[in-house]
Amino acid sequence: MTSTLRVADRVAFVTGAGSGIGQASAIRLAEEGAKVICADIDLAAATATADQIIGQGFFAEGYGLDISDSAGCAKAIDYTVEKFGAIDILVNNAGVNLPGVFHEVSNETIDRTLNVNVKGAMYLTRAALPHMLKNSRGSIVNMSSVNGLVSEPYLSVYSASKGAIVMFTRGIALDYAKTGIRCNAICPGWVDTPINHAHAKMLGGLDHVYKTIDSFQPIGRPGTSREIANVVLFLASDESSFMTGSIVSADGGMTAQ
Repeated sequence: MTSTLRVADRVAFVTGAGSGIGQASAIRLAEEGAKVICADIDLAAATATADQIIGQGFFAEGYGLDISDSAGCAKAIDYTVEKFGAIDILVNNAGVNLPGVFHEVSNETIDRTLNVNVKGAMYLTRAALPHMLKNSRGSIVNMSSVNGLVSEPYLSVYSASKGAIVMFTRGIALDYAKTGIRCNAICPGWVDTPINHAHAKMLGGLDHVYKTIDSFQPIGRPGTSREIANVVLFLASDESSFMTGSIVSADGGMTAQ
């Protein structure tokens, strides 16, 4: 009997899985049959996500990883393949959002943003690709942002990093289009996760942002992590088999204006 689970028996590696969109994505992939490595710089948070998944009767394991460490990324992917025999799905979700007035932004903020948001995705993708090539199969899902397409006040560095992810996604898609490996990106709008709280503070506070959200997000509410995780699942699964190099906006209509 053919399984109806959408990513049955696939091995998935999800970064930033300790909270927010990464956590929701790890859970969603596990619900649909994947074995999931839940990676996060906070090992306790990664393990808590894995424990939640295991408690629901699915398979997961927590893994502590700073994705700005190239050697650590290579080791993490090698560990995954050694334990499970493959890596089929890579979700480059982990990121930081460090808003600021640009001429006041420190070198440390620039370096941290680019090291995590851009280099981290590059390091993990580079490590995963040889293993995906051996199996002629793989789906890489990169988490960009609506700010990779349009910017907002105080987000120059963040927007630059997410714009880089858009172009990185397209480049990988073209380089590996004939190998069975696909690479797509998601551009979420304002989603109710802690990564947005510092930016909200600069805009007048979270309550103010949510009271006025229909002024910039036509759907009139923040997105949820699970709504974005559903898009991750679709792009990770064979249901999106004709999609590569696609930049999928999941932004409540923000970029439709």
